[in-house]
Amino acid sequence: MTLVLPDSQISRVLVITAHPDDVDFGAAGTIARFTAAGLEVVYCICTDGQAGGFEDDVPRSEIPSIRRAEQVEAARRVGVHDVRFLGLVDGELEVNADLVRALTRVIREVRPDRVLTQSPERDWSFIARSHPDHLAAGEAAVRAVYPAARNPYAFPELAEEGLADWTVREVWLSGHPATNHVVDITETFDQKMAALYAHRSQHPEPDKLEPRLREGFGRVAAAAGLPQGHLAEGYFVVETG
Repeated sequence: MTLVLPDSQISRVLVITAHPDDVDFGAAGTIARFTAAGLEVVYCICTDGQAGGFEDDVPRSEIPSIRRAEQVEAARRVGVHDVRFLGLVDGELEVNADLVRALTRVIREVRPDRVLTQSPERDWSFIARSHPDHLAAGEAAVRAVYPAARNPYAFPELAEEGLADWTVREVWLSGHPATNHVVDITETFDQKMAALYAHRSQHPEPDKLEPRLREGFGRVAAAAGLPQGHLAEGYFVVETG
């Protein structure tokens, strides 16, 4: 396990994900611990999750507003009240200058000490973690952290708007093939589930969700040597400051 900055040295955390509900599946237990410790947390969601859902009678045109509302409510359940949406299209997220610029803008606005995002590296052992949009969001986020956000000469139009350069001190990658840090979420697992249940449009069989997640996050905890019965979310943490 790697050394990470203690929460006492962190003021703000920015979470960058591809879709509504990604943060809740991967990190809501951790986020609940952050907010309980007094950290300010901001979400930036790249797409509106237009390809999600399971009800054929719901018009596709209504999905973005449904999923935005669900994510705002899910965030509230873990103590997050600032949720920003880039409004891009689910399934079409690409790593390009426009996306990196948009995320650089958010980083310079929020000025976080820590960025939590999705891994840009594919996990072949669990392909669902590595949706192409997840990989793109993670890669663009890392490019925005380094070098764009800290470089005063990158995207000069941002500086002209008054958005000065900013150095993020560390990045937490969720869904990475390797884990070098875990967060014990045993005490915040109920909040995590509450956040996930807020995404009602995404769960055709909600009763099956909690047992599956208890098993999966129990394995993460056991692999990290936590006591039997504990649950944990795992990350690959990178020092960037």
